[in-house]
Amino acid sequence: MPRLSPPRLFILAPAAAALVLSACATKPFTGPVEVTRFVAPNPAGLGQGTIAVTFPDAVANEGARNAFAAAVTRELTRIGYTVVAEGSPAAQNAAIRTSRTPIAAAPVDRRGPVNVGIGGGTGGFGSGVGMGVGINLGGQREGPAANTMLEVRIGRTDGTTLWEGRAQLTTGVKSPFSQVETSARTLAAGLFRDFPGGNGETVAIDARKLQGTK
Repeated sequence: MPRLSPPRLFILAPAAAALVLSACATKPFTGPVEVTRFVAPNPAGLGQGTIAVTFPDAVANEGARNAFAAAVTRELTRIGYTVVAEGSPAAQNAAIRTSRTPIAAAPVDRRGPVNVGIGGGTGGFGSGVGMGVGINLGGQREGPAANTMLEVRIGRTDGTTLWEGRAQLTTGVKSPFSQVETSARTLAAGLFRDFPGGNGETVAIDARKLQGTK
């Protein structure tokens, strides 16, 4: 019986290896969307009727506020609600809270740093800082730089909570999912996917699948 030939080992030349490592190092980092949801024992009326979108906390960044309001409104409409203007009478309300927290800045190399405004201080979009803090892009390595979170609580006007959920996404500064509108749509899509979801379960969803991109 003939013997199988031993597997060949292919050794990359130093220049080729450097190119491969460089490509890996500069690839934009996008983590999964992590979603946790809780459903009330008696969620009668959930997913139907009129609902108003509200922001319990002041949001200084109007662009972020509008992006998350639009994203959540789109998902609420999709699952069966009739969304009314904020301040209008409604059977239920959806309270939105958002935040973006920097994780770490990339190292600075000798060519000098490049700064982009995607951060959020230590607070969130309502902190007065919003998306205005620059994160250093001096180095070539792309890693986790910011964590964006969306929280939504759905309740009746009498204060009874029917459902609440949290979605968060960690991105690098060069990730397209770091953009406010993209992160808002992605987080909202993940949060309301398979609504109302498993009570107390945490699931991880590929952000690219939520956007329909490759």
